[in-house]
Formats: sequence, structure tokens, C-alpha cells
Amino acid sequence: MTGTDALGFDRRRLARIDRHLARYVDDGRLAGWQLAITRHGTPAHLAAYGHRDREAGLPADGDTLWRVFSMTKPIASVAAMTLWEEGAFELTDPVSRWIPSFADVRVYDRGSVNDVVTVPATEPIRVWHLLSHSSGLTTGFMNTTVVDALYRRAGHAIGYPDGATLASVCDDFAALPLLFQPGTAWAYGVSTDVLGRLIEIWSGETLDTAIAERVTGPLGMNDTVWYADEKRVDRLAALYGPDSLTGRAVPLTELGARVRTPPPVMSAGGGMLSTLSDYVRFTRMLAGGGELDGVRVLSPRTLRLMTANHLSADLGALSTGGFTQTNFDGIGFGLGFAVVMDPAKSHSVASPGEYYWGGAAGTLFWIDPAEALTVVFMTQLLPVRHAQLVPSGAYPIRAQLRQLVYSSLVA
Repeated sequence: MTGTDALGFDRRRLARIDRHLARYVDDGRLAGWQLAITRHGTPAHLAAYGHRDREAGLPADGDTLWRVFSMTKPIASVAAMTLWEEGAFELTDPVSRWIPSFADVRVYDRGSVNDVVTVPATEPIRVWHLLSHSSGLTTGFMNTTVVDALYRRAGHAIGYPDGATLASVCDDFAALPLLFQPGTAWAYGVSTDVLGRLIEIWSGETLDTAIAERVTGPLGMNDTVWYADEKRVDRLAALYGPDSLTGRAVPLTELGARVRTPPPVMSAGGGMLSTLSDYVRFTRMLAGGGELDGVRVLSPRTLRLMTANHLSADLGALSTGGFTQTNFDGIGFGLGFAVVMDPAKSHSVASPGEYYWGGAAGTLFWIDPAEALTVVFMTQLLPVRHAQLVPSGAYPIRAQLRQLVYSSLVA
């Protein structure tokens, strides 16, 4: 007996995934996690281990509400592309057409934080630059460039200045120098937050309403929300960070509490909460060519456009470094997703064309069209140190999870 199930997985090898991930909980590096694997739209493996709140003794279960942070970006990108399908904008349109403060952006050339020299942008930031992170916008929680430091000085580190609105923070970003000329490099940053403001302008609705009407509502993602209200707060996972000496997950109480009240600024780049089952529905829609359970969100052709590489080379050649949710070699970027171009170059067993993204607290999803495979992983470990996010996260869980999942797929 081979132990291979009808979906092509070796059941004994699937069990290795749970044992491996359980070690992270047993030795204290994680509080808990959840995992879902589907193939051909059918659940192949569901697992959970540990706690959503270790100190309170609450288990990581099917109703747990996780901070997905940057896994908000693909949801917002899909919402934007539903508006593109309706003719609201062109991908090559300048952002300044809707946000005038982006009309005359400057680009960092040289100098220190106190003596910055800039040059004019040689072309405008365009909508596709935002979707592909090639706009030149960065973020303050990096600690790698002078421009990152300028963001922090302007109050844009982890969170937003008091009294800010989505419109005002976009004007703030426009007033800061770009890290590079638009379209010439790649940098993780606030591009999707600006896209969120454009979604509001194009739709005539607030960001939460637009996303609910275009993505989460049609897909029945009823627990994919912007904060944990009274009905949901008891299901909210605690937020943890790795202790610098022991590596053990320790509560980040103050940061974790921020999602218990409505956010002053809704961040399309990282503001949403979700459950495992909700996010699985999102990935199944993507794997289904834009449709799930008879509800079409995007056309297959739009999705193929979004999951093609829109950059001139891979991230190994174009990335400016710093914190991100991906490795670089052999990886391109589409409109809202990292895309595997060359698995061997990235030292991965992924299929060419796999697309994915993750969240700052260790969450991850990927979709492999060649294998009709989706994977969603949830946990809550934010690798933060001195108000800065640590590049590459705390542990190599994502790479290990790919190894374990693909080595379980035998037919």
C-alpha cells in the first residue's frame, strides 16, 4: 500500500509537515499555527497546533482571527483590477491624474538625512508601478537607506502619524523623495497603500466598503475585516515576537492591541485580519481563474495578466534589499503577487508560474497553477526589533513549508 490519496499526496509525508511545524510550538518559537492545502479545489490537508493565545490557553482553531498584514496587498490588488475591468483606469495612467501631489515627485540622488540631494523623476509613477512595487516608494520600517529614515522622520514607521487620513498620508509620501526612478528597480513599501487611496477615488467609496463589495463580500469572506469588533475579539490571536536572547515567542501586547479598535487609516498594504477558511476561499478563487462557487470576481485573462512578471528582470537584479516577503533570485513580480520565474535559480521545487505573498507575522499563501495547488499558513510572530522589522523573518518556516508540501506531492 503506497499511502497515496486521491489528490496525489502521500499521507505519511503530509504527516511530516505537522510534526515539523509542531516543533516550533513545542520549543516555544511559535505559540500556534494553522495550515490548509487544497488541490483541484478540494481540501487535501487541514491542520492546527498550539494556541492562538498561549498565555490565555486558547487553542488555534478554525475560528481564529489572524493579522495577515501584507497578505492584505493581494486582496486590494484584486479589488483594484475589478475596477480596471470596468474601465476606471489604465495601468499606464499616471497616479497624479487622481492624486495631484504626485505630479512633480523627486528622486533621491545622494546625501545624508540632513542634507538630501534629489533630482526630478524622469517619468511619472504609473498605476502598474504601484501594483508591481516598482514605483520608488519605500517605507519607514526599513533601516537600510536614507529615504527610509526620511519616512521615519515624517512619522511613517510602523503605523501613521496622529490625525492622519489615507488622503493625507498619500500626500506625505508624494512629498518625500523616491528611492529610485519609477520602473527601474523594485522595493517593498507603501505602494499598495497609495493604491488603496486610488481604489477609493475610482469607486467613490471608502476602502473597506469597496473591498467588501468587490472581493470579500462576494466570496463569503465574512471574517476578513479591518479590526476585531466585539463579536470577534475573543477569537483574535495574540501577537508575538521572538525574544532576542532565547528565540522564544513573547507577547507584543501594545502592538497586538492596535487591531481591537477601528483603524484611523485603512492600510491596503497591511491592515486586514482574516481566518484560515476565509483566506483559503480567496486562494481558491484565484486558483479557479477568478471564480469560486459560481461567483466571478475577475476574468481568467485579467488574472493571467496579474500573475505574469511585469519587471525587466528578476528581483535578484532589481531589488533594493531590506525587509520583504520574498527571496529574490529567480523571482519576478506581477500586479500584486511575487511570481516564480526560475525555480532552480531560487533553489526551490516550486513550479514556474507559482505566485504568492506573505505577511509580516509569518503568514503565507501560494498558488501553483501547474499543480492546481493552494497553500495557506497562519501564525503570529512579528520579527520586530527596535521598531524595525527584521529582514527575512525570524525563522525559515516558509522555505521549509514549501519543501515539505512539495515532497508530499507524489502524483
